[in-house]
Amino acid sequence: MTPTELAPAFFLAVVVILAVCKLVGTLVQRVGQPPVVGEMLAGVVLGPSVLGALLPDVENGLFPQELRPVLYVVGQIGLVAFMFRVGWEFRVDRLRGVARPAGLVSVAGVLAPVALGAALIALVGERTGTLAPDVPLVVSALFVGVALAVTAFPMLARIISERGLTGTRFGSLALGAGAVDDAVAWVLLAGVFSISGGSAGLVSLAVAGGLGLVVVLAAVARLRDRTVRLAERAAPESLLPTLVGVLFLVAWYTDEIGLYAVFGAFSLGLVFPRSERLDGTVEKLRPVGVVFLPLFFTYSGLNTDFALLGSGPVLLLTLGCVVVAVVGKFGACWLAARVAGEPPSVALRVGALMNARGLMQLIALNLGLAAGIVTQALFSALVVVAVVTTVMASPLLTWMDRRERARGGGLSAPVESGSADPVKPLVR
Repeated sequence: MTPTELAPAFFLAVVVILAVCKLVGTLVQRVGQPPVVGEMLAGVVLGPSVLGALLPDVENGLFPQELRPVLYVVGQIGLVAFMFRVGWEFRVDRLRGVARPAGLVSVAGVLAPVALGAALIALVGERTGTLAPDVPLVVSALFVGVALAVTAFPMLARIISERGLTGTRFGSLALGAGAVDDAVAWVLLAGVFSISGGSAGLVSLAVAGGLGLVVVLAAVARLRDRTVRLAERAAPESLLPTLVGVLFLVAWYTDEIGLYAVFGAFSLGLVFPRSERLDGTVEKLRPVGVVFLPLFFTYSGLNTDFALLGSGPVLLLTLGCVVVAVVGKFGACWLAARVAGEPPSVALRVGALMNARGLMQLIALNLGLAAGIVTQALFSALVVVAVVTTVMASPLLTWMDRRERARGGGLSAPVESGSADPVKPLVR
C-alpha cells in the first residue's frame, strides 16, 4: 500500500477500534471491570481469535499487514502520554511509609514468577511444540519466566486511579512495588535478549543507561523552581510542543537503552514541575492517551490467535502458565507483604493488584515475538495469562471490600502514622 492508501485505511481502522473499545468497555463495566480491561479484550476481539475467525476478509480489509506497524507506532504515542500522566499524578511522598514492604514485595514478585515460569518451560515446554525450534531452551524458559514476572504497571495505576485507591496504603504499596518490579523485569528481559544474541551488551547498556537517566532526572528535580519560572515567562503556545519534545526525547532514550519508552515517560512525569500553567499543559495530553492507547491493544490482539491453543498439550501449558503466574505473583507478593508486617487485608489487596499483567506483558510478548524467541502459539498462551490475571484484579478487590464491610471492620496500617483508613483515599 502507498502512503496515500494507508492514510484512509488508518482513519477507518481508528474509528472501528474506538467504537469497539467503547462497546466492550461499556459491557465489562457492567460486570465490575475497569474500562482498560475492555480495551484489552477489544484488541483480542478485533484480531484473528474473533473477527478473523468469523469474518477473515473483514479483518484483513480493516487491518492489512502494511497498516499494522502504523498502529504500533501511533499506539506508542498514546502509551507514552498515558504513562507520563501516571508519573505526574503519582506522589513519591506516599512511599515514605511503605518503602520497606514495597521493596520486599517487588523482590518476591520478580523472583518467584521467574523461577516458577522458567521451571515450567524447562520441564514441559519442548513436549508441547510451542517453543521456537532455533531458540535454546534456556532462553525460552527465561523469557517466559520474566514475562510472568512483569506487573502491568500502567494498568495497575489505572485500576487504582479509576477505583479511587490512589491514596490508600495498599494502593501506594502496590504502585511502588510495581514500578520497581517492572524496572527490574525489563533489565532481566534485556538480559534474556543478550543471552539470545550471545552478548552481554544489552544488560550493560540497560543498567548504565538507567543510572544515567536517574542522574539527569535528579538534576531536573533540583531545578524545578527555575523550570517553573521559565514556563511562566514562555509563550503559552510553546509549552505543549516543548513538553512533547522533551517527553519523546526521554522515551527515545529509554527505548534505546532497552528499558522501554514507558519507563522514561513515567520517570519524567515523577519529576515534572507543577504550576498552574504547567498543570494545564499536562492536562492537554489526556486526550492523546484516551484516543491512541487502544491502538496498541489492537496491535497485540492482531498477533493473538486462540485457535492455536486447540491441542491438549498447548491447553495444558496455558493452564500451567496461568497457575504459575497466579501462585508466583499473587501468592509471593501476599506472603512478602505479610512478612513485612502488613495486615492480611492490605497484603491480599497488594497481591491482587500485583497479579495483573495486561499491558506490560503484552509489550514484552510483542518484543519476544519480533525477536523470534516466542512462537505464535506461545504468544497466544501468554496473552491468556495477561487477560486472566488482569480480569481477576477488580472482582477480587470488590470481594475483599464487601467482606470488610460485612465484618463491619476497617483496615489499620495507614500509609503514614496518624493518616486515614487505607481503604479510603488520603486527603492531599
